[in-house]
Amino acid sequence: MRKQSKLLLTLLMLVGLVSTANAQLIDEKDVTVTLDLQPVLQLDMTTANQLEFVFDDINEYYAGITQYAATILKVSSTVSWDLYAVGRSSGATAAGFWDQQIDYGNNNPNAIDQLPLSLLELRQSQPNSGDGAATGTFTDYSSAFSANGTVSRANSLYVNGGAITPPSTTDKYIAGHAGTSGTAGQDFMPGGSYLTQTGITSDYYYAIDYRILPGLPAIFPNAGNADGTVAQDIVTDNGAGSYAEPGVYTMYVQYVLLEDQ
Repeated sequence: MRKQSKLLLTLLMLVGLVSTANAQLIDEKDVTVTLDLQPVLQLDMTTANQLEFVFDDINEYYAGITQYAATILKVSSTVSWDLYAVGRSSGATAAGFWDQQIDYGNNNPNAIDQLPLSLLELRQSQPNSGDGAATGTFTDYSSAFSANGTVSRANSLYVNGGAITPPSTTDKYIAGHAGTSGTAGQDFMPGGSYLTQTGITSDYYYAIDYRILPGLPAIFPNAGNADGTVAQDIVTDNGAGSYAEPGVYTMYVQYVLLEDQ
């Protein structure tokens, strides 16, 4: 009987050990993970620090001077975006006009030192595919530069009195546009990058040409508004017989990449 009791006790101890070995102990701790997706707009620009247009030959006045692919714009964005260019100056001469740095001493009253910023013409390497909301005659800068003697404001630079305010639906954008077209993708460019959208015809890559055409006399006939109806050349602003005063002038082009609203 005693032997049976010892055997039973041994068996019970073994069962207890097995039960203890199979018991699972759990201790839980939580880690909170936060995801913060910041919007990213990145405009990479390759260009010379300064572009010079030197008119010292009569043929250059007549035919103009063009600088091809002088600026390369590459876009990367995580959000829908628009891209535009605007002409600006310090306003030292007058708001919305080139700054005169050197006056060559022409005292003729018809010689005008207020040259409109819109006389600078741009041409982008491919059309704006996000201009569905545009209502103006010219929606971007993709038109070829006009032939000599043909007045065209298709490429005249957008200017807003020297302000950085975005163009309206009647003005030019490089990509995307103001307003709401009602159809997704028609008034903005979707997020993406030139790093993945390869090729020089990508909507995220633009080569910009520049042209200045003074004309004979130097009145810059192609300067004007995007709708093509209002000229801003020297004669229109100052009367018959007016022409650009010889001298050195400066201005700058500001390229603005912004989130589409």
